Amino acid sequence: MAEMKMVPNAVPGTDGNKYIPMEERTGNQSIVYFTRDLSPEGLQKIYKKVNGNIDGKVAIKLHTGEKDGPNIIPRPWVKYLVENQPELKDAVIVDTNTFYPGDRDSTEKHRETIAHNGWTFCPVDIMDEDGTAMLPVKGAKWISEISVGSHMLNYDSMFVLTHFKGHVMGGFGGSNKNIGIGCADANVGKAQIHTKTGKFNHWDIAKEELMERMAESSKGTVDHFGKKITFVNVLRNMSVSCDCEGTAAQPVVTPNIGIVASTDILAADSASVDLVFALNDEDHADLVKRMTSRHGLRQLSYMKELGMGNDRYILIDVDNDDCLICPKEAVKGVVPFVAE
Repeated sequence: MAEMKMVPNAVPGTDGNKYIPMEERTGNQSIVYFTRDLSPEGLQKIYKKVNGNIDGKVAIKLHTGEKDGPNIIPRPWVKYLVENQPELKDAVIVDTNTFYPGDRDSTEKHRETIAHNGWTFCPVDIMDEDGTAMLPVKGAKWISEISVGSHMLNYDSMFVLTHFKGHVMGGFGGSNKNIGIGCADANVGKAQIHTKTGKFNHWDIAKEELMERMAESSKGTVDHFGKKITFVNVLRNMSVSCDCEGTAAQPVVTPNIGIVASTDILAADSASVDLVFALNDEDHADLVKRMTSRHGLRQLSYMKELGMGNDRYILIDVDNDDCLICPKEAVKGVVPFVAE
């Protein structure tokens, strides 16, 4: 495992279990787009709101899932988008191998799983197949350089397409987790996030420190792509379990909400969390408990401390002539979850 450089006597932040309402936040505002249209057309509609800087060789970072995982973003949606969006016609789905044992912990097994799950309509690049590259993390206190799959450096732009859901360690998985964990290579980068120096325990680090390490890793990728990165979160089939749990994921009980998009990673994840919290208590109880019990909200406050974006935003309803709405209005009328 690579030597982990960190600020001497680094101490994790606090209050990752506390939700900060919009009215208590400070700073500038970013733009976040929202649609209730959970369909291939809805995904394309909202992606087109934030794709202005996506060009050249494009990486689509998404979670392709463990074998037969029931909750991942539907493959036909992504296929439709790739085939109908000009700058994505030669795009490549990208991922890295996993740190934990399973269907994707080696390139060979990972490719078998990708084929099994039907991600065959465009190329898929296992970015750490041929080694790693180091990216600087400015302002970090845990990880001064994050190890990522070396192939990431082959791309001009990145489209971060995320299934928003709960997570057993992170509380929730949004855009930050998608690239913070998902671009880090299997053996070095993921170990930098999950373990203390000299240990190889997948559960060694948790709560605020884990959220901070994840955000620092994510910042390496965000800074690398600069303006040529954009974020879409799909709030559908939101189990409290991550897609990495595959068929063992807990049953979904949280209503489907819609899709958010922004060029600001913090705004995208903040809006997604806010939409969940805006649901009625009986609808969001399980997912909110998962977020707060794991202190996952530290992802948001630490991204703000790192200067990765704004947790204040203007929410634009693309279904209704781009009018401005609040999260409570956006979730008005959601229906109880029904499996498709």
